[in-house]
Amino acid sequence: MTDLPAGLSALASRYDVLLCDIWGVIHNGRESWPDACAALARWRAEVGPVVLISNSPRPSREVIEQLDSLAVPREAWSAIVTSGDATRVLLAEMAPGPAWTIGPERDGPLYEGLGLEFAKGAQDAAFVSVTGPYDDEVETPEDYRTRLKIAADRGLPLVCANPDIVVQRGDRLIYCGGSLAALYAEMGGQVLMAGKPFAPIYELSLFEAETLLHKEVPRERVLCIGDGVVTDIKGAEDQGLDCLFIAKGIHGQAALGPDGKLSAEAVAKLLAAEGVKAAHAMADLIW
Repeated sequence: MTDLPAGLSALASRYDVLLCDIWGVIHNGRESWPDACAALARWRAEVGPVVLISNSPRPSREVIEQLDSLAVPREAWSAIVTSGDATRVLLAEMAPGPAWTIGPERDGPLYEGLGLEFAKGAQDAAFVSVTGPYDDEVETPEDYRTRLKIAADRGLPLVCANPDIVVQRGDRLIYCGGSLAALYAEMGGQVLMAGKPFAPIYELSLFEAETLLHKEVPRERVLCIGDGVVTDIKGAEDQGLDCLFIAKGIHGQAALGPDGKLSAEAVAKLLAAEGVKAAHAMADLIW
């Protein structure tokens, strides 16, 4: 049964390290949430390291710039690990390619220094690399069906640097790389991912935490925080880590009762639909 703590402070004695999702927990792509940032800053000051763990397809240095622009205080985190960081390991193993890349220009740093060559399309590529749609404001996965079918028919593996299906931007949901990966898998294509819910990003994150603490951390003393059921919650459960589900992130009002407050029954139903469990749940991240 998922318990509903009043705030993060109620869990401070049970865990030493936080592995905290970013988008949907700390900000919505347009603005950061002061209460969430304050809670993480207080944990870091009074309890232990806060490692931000994100499915962003960009290397962590790029995410720092975004967090600064959204006024997320640096006191709120100790280290950052992204899906992009973990995916670069996969891409380096597949160099020189050539790779057919799908995604906006801003994701270009993912490929820097890996010795990759680039193809114009699926017809002359050795593999496909996806960070997201070229234009996530207007495009949907269906816009890529014809082009991806060529790659699937050729048996090309697809590396997806962002397993998220959708993410919240302001008051809208926009498609991410995971939506294209799901379409490719539906076509029978091979998909490779290193971000949440897969093990590589957790291994990197735990390494960062243990480096900060200068010691090994028992898994029962690590708490994951996230709003994505199929990424954050499933990933934590698969790695044997407890998770605090932030219910009002990507899932909006689905976990709230008729009174607008967090409902244990609604949380249980939402998690059960994906066959996962969370140790704790809160509507928003607060101290």
